[in-house]
Amino acid sequence: MSAKPSLLILAAGIGSRYGGFKQIEPIGPNSEVIIDYSIFDASRAGFGRVVIVTVPALEQPLREHFAKTLGDQIEIVFAFQKLDDLPPGFSVPPGREKPWGTAHAIWAARAQLDRPFGVINADDFYGPDSFRVLHDFLVSKNADEYAMVGFELAKTLSAHGTVSRGICRADAHGDLVDVTEHTKIEPIANSGAHTFVDGAWQPIPPDSITSMNMWGFDISLLPELETQLRDFLKTAIDNTKSEFFIPTAIDVLIKQQKCRCKILKTDEQWFGVTYKEDREQAATTLSRLVERGAYPASLKI
Repeated sequence: MSAKPSLLILAAGIGSRYGGFKQIEPIGPNSEVIIDYSIFDASRAGFGRVVIVTVPALEQPLREHFAKTLGDQIEIVFAFQKLDDLPPGFSVPPGREKPWGTAHAIWAARAQLDRPFGVINADDFYGPDSFRVLHDFLVSKNADEYAMVGFELAKTLSAHGTVSRGICRADAHGDLVDVTEHTKIEPIANSGAHTFVDGAWQPIPPDSITSMNMWGFDISLLPELETQLRDFLKTAIDNTKSEFFIPTAIDVLIKQQKCRCKILKTDEQWFGVTYKEDREQAATTLSRLVERGAYPASLKI
């Protein structure tokens, strides 16, 4: 029997819009963080190993936290997204403080990835069915098949400010055709949503298929990411705000016909904590899920 798939959790963001590290913000009724629920759901779905990409300063606080909330029944290992972890020939330019983006974060974990793996954000709640459909895909896929769990745009927005979202287009077979990263989307009262593009606000359909960075990949992705990272750095290294995004990388591979990417459907309701003001609603939602019996009072696996 092949090894159970891994779950890669992106937890290296500096939380500039939130005002701090969201990864260790207590939100659950017993001071759980959102990562706890993701690991719990992933374990029940059949994932066998968790790889957390973070910054060195958060490793020990996260280890101590998981010991209290999850126990030691699932393997958790750490990788670190560092500014100077770049392909040979490149160095960090003066003034660069922000991480290089989500696609770079996957590449930063390359030493810990040895089997098919899922990818999620640390500060997003995806729900148990999302992990089940992702796991089932990963244990039956071919090497050149990837997947994205798609959510409805209107169900992923924050009432407290703009968000970044990958807006997707599918073909008749349910495969991803292309994905466009929008870095500034917000809801419009009673009329859907709009996105800021080329200096102006433009309407965007609220039922658009949206990437919330919940992906399924094979380790065949890793050398492709390094190639694209080199290309990215050649043109954008001096832009201190530029980032190498997962949706952009997958869009390139699809156009090069190097992969197929299925869109996996789920009825789960996404929520997250992009802003401090999102925390109260997230905490209320988690408390209600525990009260309904969707999660136990203690998440120890």
